[in-house]
Amino acid sequence: MEHVSEHVSDHVPAPGVRDISLLPKAHLHLHFTGSMRPTTLLELADKYGVHLPEALSSATPPQLRATDERGWFRFQRLYDIARSCLREPEDIRRLVREAAEEDVRDGSGWLEIQVDPTSYAPLLGGLIPAMEIILDAVDTAARETGLGMRVLVAANRMKHPLEARTLARLAVRYADRGVVGFGLSNDERRGMARDFDRAFAIARDGGLLAAPHGGELTGPASVRDCLDDLRATRVGHGVRAAEDPRVLRKLAERGVTCEVCPASNVALGVYEKPEDVPLRTLFEAGVPMALGADDPLLFGSRLAAQYEIARRYHGFTDAELAELARQSVRGSAAPEDVRRKLLSGIDDWLANPAR
Repeated sequence: MEHVSEHVSDHVPAPGVRDISLLPKAHLHLHFTGSMRPTTLLELADKYGVHLPEALSSATPPQLRATDERGWFRFQRLYDIARSCLREPEDIRRLVREAAEEDVRDGSGWLEIQVDPTSYAPLLGGLIPAMEIILDAVDTAARETGLGMRVLVAANRMKHPLEARTLARLAVRYADRGVVGFGLSNDERRGMARDFDRAFAIARDGGLLAAPHGGELTGPASVRDCLDDLRATRVGHGVRAAEDPRVLRKLAERGVTCEVCPASNVALGVYEKPEDVPLRTLFEAGVPMALGADDPLLFGSRLAAQYEIARRYHGFTDAELAELARQSVRGSAAPEDVRRKLLSGIDDWLANPAR
């Protein structure tokens, strides 16, 4: 297993190669705490006297393998420790602003950041104050950086489905304040997707897109369940659909975008090497994809690096990378004027020969 940890925009592209960080794109799979800069985590841990395990305090991403229960528990424990360092509204504002800055550096023109507000509520005065602090932070960061930015509220499938319904109602309540979607995260090996069908119905009826996780830690059946039981607009990850031509066909026919996170897939042991991630299989089956960074704090790479994986390990041409970027924009909740601007920018990137 290997980590793909380089930040592409830190590198000057070779002569004759278009710079991926200049390719306009949308980022549809980024978790809230997981978007944190490692340096910010160190500073916040110091501020609050939180002892960080070496896996979070060293300069290299932790070695993770979440394909068994113990490995997933370790991954979640590291995530929970990092989240415990976000205690005040200013910490939330800093995280969101820095996530936006990193996305802009990587060519993103639109970011949908995913958050379970129940995780932050105890330290921020409750569920509604937490939601409002997060949405205010997103508004401010969007204004300051010029990045189009919205929120996807995600329920935790390890908790009771009634909690998911509460979150779905909360998400709908804030649809006019920047919430665009409803998700379902954590270990997909636990619980059935259909247990959360009411929550997703509430979200859909409120005009939100449905974006549950599926097809990462378990096989293509979990993607099918997202489609059939939750009527997913997008699927978080979805890569294991590559193992079943029928599921691939269903995704393609319905135009459901898979939020594919190549570096994350390798870091968590879903695939051994970057070249094993089935990007080509999905692409050639006509399944729309939106490449995402998932949790850069733990996996060591951000958005542009995912496109670099497609180029370096899967032989995606610049025209194909441009098409991936278009698919990310089409799969987003971005308003029409933002879409037009991004799609035009993608065409410009492709039209200009690499220097």
